[in-house]
Amino acid sequence: MLETLRNAFKIKDIRKRVIFTFFMLIVIRVGSQLPIPGVDSQVFANWFASQTADGMNFFDAITGGSFYNFSVFALNITPYITSSIIMQLLTIAIPKLEEMQRDGEEGRKKIAEFTRYLTIVLAFVEAVAMTIGLKRGGYLEFSEGFNSVLGIVMVVMALVAGSAVLMWIGERITEKGIGNGISIVLTINIISRMPNDIGTLYGQFISGRDVPKAILAALIIVAIIVAMVLFVVFLQGGERRIPVQYSKKIQGRKQVGGQSTHIPLKVNTGGVIPVIFAQSLLQTPVIIAGLLGKGDGTGIGSKILRGMSQSNWCNPAEPVYSVGLVVYIVLIIAFAYFYTSITFNPLEIANNMKKAGGFIPGIRPGKPTSDYLNRILNYIVFIGAVGLAFIAFVPIFFNGVFGADVSFGGTSIIIIVGVVVETLKQVESQMRVRYYKGFLND
Repeated sequence: MLETLRNAFKIKDIRKRVIFTFFMLIVIRVGSQLPIPGVDSQVFANWFASQTADGMNFFDAITGGSFYNFSVFALNITPYITSSIIMQLLTIAIPKLEEMQRDGEEGRKKIAEFTRYLTIVLAFVEAVAMTIGLKRGGYLEFSEGFNSVLGIVMVVMALVAGSAVLMWIGERITEKGIGNGISIVLTINIISRMPNDIGTLYGQFISGRDVPKAILAALIIVAIIVAMVLFVVFLQGGERRIPVQYSKKIQGRKQVGGQSTHIPLKVNTGGVIPVIFAQSLLQTPVIIAGLLGKGDGTGIGSKILRGMSQSNWCNPAEPVYSVGLVVYIVLIIAFAYFYTSITFNPLEIANNMKKAGGFIPGIRPGKPTSDYLNRILNYIVFIGAVGLAFIAFVPIFFNGVFGADVSFGGTSIIIIVGVVVETLKQVESQMRVRYYKGFLND
């Protein structure tokens, strides 16, 4: 990693891209601390501190503290992520969009344009709902000179503008920076919260203890984090390579084809998406109940909400609420299969291979190839889903049993490791392109 960065700075064009990305990240962090004019952010911060819904903590983590500060970047890029997922699903459901995606670069540009429009719409809807809900609950107070209507309009417009600016910054990082812009914005937000989490862990398990116990606690914490990072790297990089052989053909006087290649089937085909889906499905009712001031009673509804909250899982004093953890793991596995089914089509791949004269050794082309790919895919998706569930489980276990109150969890680690690995690959790819260009020019 350090070697890659050191070599990248030796190439002028890549060095400019890295510096541009760095300055864009500074803009993001400044904006995350920039309060919305006229809003008393301390009132909102006091309310946020009283909330126990884990979805709130995760939302604050992926916004880099912007939500806690209720800054102009409070919505962050979550509307863009949601719109991207919606467009991906619509591409499978609507033939016109699917055809557009197959049209190459022009089609992808058109889909990207639709995604931007949908982002603004979602940001506006989220901003209106959030602002009105918080205002009605008495959690937003405006400074003198701002009446309720003017204050609500101003907050909504600031939140929408902040989300649009972050989307623009992410696209600029992709175009003029080191690439992977939106993912880098999300990653820097999560990383920015880690110093607070490390301070929390230090205060809980190291501060005030005897030196031997403090050292042992520090070593255990570091070992767990390193082990999880290594496991995520292994899971993200794991793939099953299906060999493919192409038949030889005669075109004119030349013989073409006959080469061997492979189909890479990633173990973790869905990435972090299944965890986000499962977490959103469970945490959304808890967040809504928190905004409405519900969920603190003794009825069956309140107990169900507590069972859906991660803060109550793996708690030795109340083990019954850990049923929610079982549901969470089942949802991760189910969403892993669902997301893979809409992003990977074995029948289409088998038909394309057949048209190109390709075949898997020992497997007949056409439907037998599709069935073979389905069997292999179902097997490796299960392995990847179990790995994802394990990564998500470990922080929850330590939070519940030992009270390790941190904002980042398995989802954050998967995002950080995945983005860092992918970004380094892109930098190395750009370096190879520059090397080949320089070689050809010589």
